[in-house]
Amino acid sequence: MAAAAAEFRGQARLPRFAAPRRYELRLRPDLAACMFSGEASVAVDVSAPTRFLVLNAADLAVDRASIRFQGLAPAEVSVFEEDEILVLEFAGELPLGEGVLAMRFNGTLNDQMRGFYRSKYEYKGETKNMAVTQFESVDARRCFPCWDEPSFKAKFKLTLEVPSELVALSNMPIVNEKIAGPIKTVEYEESPVMSTYLVAIVVGLFDYIEGVTSEGNKVRVYTQVGKSNQGKFALDVGVKSLNLYKEFFDTPYPLPKLDMVAIPDFTNGAMENYGLVTYREIYLLFDEQSSSASTKQNVAITVAHELAHQWFGNLVTMEWWTHLWLNEGFATWMSYLAVDSFFPEWNIWTQFLDSTTSALKLDSLAESHPIEVEIHHASEIDSIFDSISYDKGASVIRMLQSYLGAERFQKALASYIKKYAYSNAKTEDLWAVLEEVSGEPVKNLMTTWTKKQGYPVIGVKLKGHDVELEQCG
Repeated sequence: MAAAAAEFRGQARLPRFAAPRRYELRLRPDLAACMFSGEASVAVDVSAPTRFLVLNAADLAVDRASIRFQGLAPAEVSVFEEDEILVLEFAGELPLGEGVLAMRFNGTLNDQMRGFYRSKYEYKGETKNMAVTQFESVDARRCFPCWDEPSFKAKFKLTLEVPSELVALSNMPIVNEKIAGPIKTVEYEESPVMSTYLVAIVVGLFDYIEGVTSEGNKVRVYTQVGKSNQGKFALDVGVKSLNLYKEFFDTPYPLPKLDMVAIPDFTNGAMENYGLVTYREIYLLFDEQSSSASTKQNVAITVAHELAHQWFGNLVTMEWWTHLWLNEGFATWMSYLAVDSFFPEWNIWTQFLDSTTSALKLDSLAESHPIEVEIHHASEIDSIFDSISYDKGASVIRMLQSYLGAERFQKALASYIKKYAYSNAKTEDLWAVLEEVSGEPVKNLMTTWTKKQGYPVIGVKLKGHDVELEQCG
């Protein structure tokens, strides 16, 4: 039977005959031992005849004896480490419709700054661990077994068991908290549907400051104890950004709260987790007495970028990593639009030329890639988080806005967000909405820009009183 499971090896994507609808997760991070354990109950919709369930898992010890689907134990459990998949083979075909997959598992709070990891911080002269998640692009599977692809959106209901003195944050607000001696159990509100890479958890000692949007959403900035004053500028930008994007997209911020957390050990600038955005400290904290003007701009741009993702990326998510630029290009462009609105004296669009130039530099190389890149294996994904997806993507978006006009472009983006909210979209879906609203041949105009690498070069020759133009590339 194990030979049959091998048919799922080497595939670019998981099979579609079964899909998750709701995850119920209970996790117990042990910050002293740097381990965690957990249980998952996943409502799975089986839509086609099969005797298999195929999902992602990596660096986890799954208790095989605990695995059940509708009370049935699998006849065979296969782990293919290279493909990071867990294949459950049952003796007979699974009943069509929704059933519950349950299992127990444990893992290590690693020091690799991906998956569920530990970050060190100082408190009263002692070095302590906090527990942090970083799941983009494909590392939710290192925290719990899951369908770890953007198009497998599902609801999440989380419960954490943590030391009672610590702050425990997740995507949604806390609905119940029970303390039993040294451990407290924290239960969170169920989330709307979202992709696995946006699930987030942070556990540690924090101070926070709080603001409120015009719609009544609570916005908090969490910092190490004693640093909360350095979060005031980011909080101000965060509240303003949510207010601006609500108007720009004509769609309210989808969650009840937004937390922004400064993490000492963080591999990226920031991560747009739904309702719980994590940042490297230098991209969230600003000290009025000692920080530079460039730090202030970086904080503003980064906060505006991550909060733009709450709509472009989180509410509407790329269907597959080929369309990553829909997340990153638009968030980059929106961040400049927002910061220019908040701080017009900065002339931030002039500075945007630096982004265009960095993209041109990379795009001039033979080893460059198009904005849209076909991804054939999870191992290829991280290589496209670069200036092409972010800066070239943002540059061609600005070009398209100039072509269509700011008002028509904004109206079309609002229509796109409404149409694909709580769902997934491809680049072609965006072009179709832009064409419908504007009446312009957007797909024909933009396909070359997104599917071909490089850029056109205009050669100019002066011959007497005549100017000769030649386009290359």
